[in-house]
Amino acid sequence: MAFEKKIREHSQLKEKALSMGGTKKLDQRKQQGILNARERIDYLLDPGSFEESGLFTRSVLPEAQDETPTDGKIAGFGKIEKRQVGIIANDFTVKGASSTALNAKKMGHIKQVATTRGFPMVYLGESSGARMPDIMGARGMAFSLEHNLYLRKRETPWANAILGNAFGSSAWYACMSDFNVIRKGSCMAVSSARLVSLATRGEVNPEDLGGWKLHSEITGLADLVADTDEQALDAIKRFLSYMPSNHMEAPPRAAVPKGSDEPVKDILDLIPPERTRVYDVKKVILKIVDIDSLFELKARFGMTVVTALARIDGKTVGIVANNPLYKGGAIDADACDKVCSFIVLCDSFNIPMVFFVDQPGFLIGIEAERKKITGKIINWMNAMALATMPKIVVQFRKNYGQAWLNMGGGKNADEFAAWWLAETSFMDPSSAVGVVFGVNREAEPARYEELLDKMVQDTSAHESASVYGIKQVIDPSETRDYLKNMLDIHDLRITRGVGQHLMRSWPTTF
Repeated sequence: MAFEKKIREHSQLKEKALSMGGTKKLDQRKQQGILNARERIDYLLDPGSFEESGLFTRSVLPEAQDETPTDGKIAGFGKIEKRQVGIIANDFTVKGASSTALNAKKMGHIKQVATTRGFPMVYLGESSGARMPDIMGARGMAFSLEHNLYLRKRETPWANAILGNAFGSSAWYACMSDFNVIRKGSCMAVSSARLVSLATRGEVNPEDLGGWKLHSEITGLADLVADTDEQALDAIKRFLSYMPSNHMEAPPRAAVPKGSDEPVKDILDLIPPERTRVYDVKKVILKIVDIDSLFELKARFGMTVVTALARIDGKTVGIVANNPLYKGGAIDADACDKVCSFIVLCDSFNIPMVFFVDQPGFLIGIEAERKKITGKIINWMNAMALATMPKIVVQFRKNYGQAWLNMGGGKNADEFAAWWLAETSFMDPSSAVGVVFGVNREAEPARYEELLDKMVQDTSAHESASVYGIKQVIDPSETRDYLKNMLDIHDLRITRGVGQHLMRSWPTTF
């Protein structure tokens, strides 16, 4: 056969490339219950849809070529639920998936194609950082990276999973992504605990350095926590199901589950009549949105506000809701960061926003100022002003102070409705009595109650509606129908659901 030698050579090289870091390393991962890079790709993508790019790449150093199949990063294109995506999976069995100029070039190509052709990028992060000795010395540093490697303008959605140790580039792409899920047992940091221990001359625990609790509860860099690789990959699938393929498309519309209009009918059963009593707003949201459609982001971070993707009548919406269950719903600095980031996500990918309001104001004090809450409040206001997607507000109960503006008051939203039990003022009336009149409840209880009654008189939803501060006062059971109607009215028909994307280059972290 004329080409027998070439066919055999090609087959051997392909087998070598697909062998990854070898049987021993692959078996170790299997024993630990951790998927390897190719198994992750197979699990995530539609069967048979993966088209690899750069299968035969390997280290540019002759002495390392036999031990660097795909140069440690597997890249290509595929489909998730029949929609095209670009994908990069770090193969930790090959040199710890360390970064080189060559595999950066491969990654750059996938990103460039995804951006120009208009489909999402998926990153499966697990890497040890830059590869040495490739990058050592002046020559290695100068040759190591391509121009604009970390440029992000949100043309297409990016989803990331941290699935092990993720240092260097894996951490960078996680922070640049629109969605980042971290698997328990992983560590995302600038450098490894070992390197940090050497630099600081002290023992450093990987969990403390960059574990799931740190990034889901303290930094807010993780949107979701998963127990297994499979759960993390399922989360990526779900996130992308709410997203358009690119910023010039409206999000896909889903079928409405049967019975979705029913739960809202008894929504008042969840709401305490006294404004000072707490409740979990997530349970209320579930009564309003399509059944099984609520997908919360950053649930463990900035918990006084809920941010979530959901669907109403099959349409993707972004939910921002005060949660009285935590700190009485007072908005803290972390919640400001969380909401600001979420507004950027929604507006960048043409997702209308729904605000559910029940808040006593911002959490003030020395600690709040040390966390720069003043600047974070105005960042949020700036994001509201720049957002061009529809913003629809429904006020449940209380709405006080500057946060009234941040939550859509004062023409910061396209539509503003309130339940008939809602009240609005510059300050909680019980606090205002002391500020305005200097009367203490304990010292002068009768006079305090008299003045409190006066302070409460002009705070009702109907008072606000009388001067068109609120456009509609609705019964709580009408909330879902009201939102369905308003989402239809404010559909961006002229631009086919596409906004102006004024925040497309807003920093990807806060």
